[in-house]
Amino acid sequence: MAGAIPTFRLCGCMLSLLLAGCATSPHQSLPPASGDASWRVVVPPDTVRYQLALGEVSSGATPFKRVTPVYPPSVLAHCPPPQEVPALLVVDEQGKVDEVRVTGEAQADASRHAFVDAVRVAALQWQFNPLTINRWAADVDGNSHVVDSEAKPFSLVYVFRFACHAGKSTVSSAAAQR
Repeated sequence: MAGAIPTFRLCGCMLSLLLAGCATSPHQSLPPASGDASWRVVVPPDTVRYQLALGEVSSGATPFKRVTPVYPPSVLAHCPPPQEVPALLVVDEQGKVDEVRVTGEAQADASRHAFVDAVRVAALQWQFNPLTINRWAADVDGNSHVVDSEAKPFSLVYVFRFACHAGKSTVSSAAAQR
């Protein structure tokens, strides 16, 4: 094969190109510090749930709009240890977050309040499919159908986690249905 490039030479050239792409110039500046957020569901052991009767089925209570909390810029420069903010989201019958309750908020210092405020601003924008309880019954022919439907309020416990690594931040959260 007269025109073929030896594999080791091709790999060496590709490796050189990849490494060259990683090189930095001493004149380049680091990007400004920034933050982001995520969340996960948490179910506390004392969670109280609606008790469904025979023939009742629940649906909904699922988020369809979640706004990510912003890592507080005023705290980012200090890059504090990871912060966790547990928050109870109270959701009304229409699926709108009506209230955000944070455990220990009254005792929090100023930097902790920055995290609490970030959680509250974001969580109040979240929207859920309403929690609906349908009552089913069978007619004389044995066909099932919904005879009654009711939307109910519910609450979820989220644990938002804020972390900073080398001037870059991340935020995550966890939720539990109550």
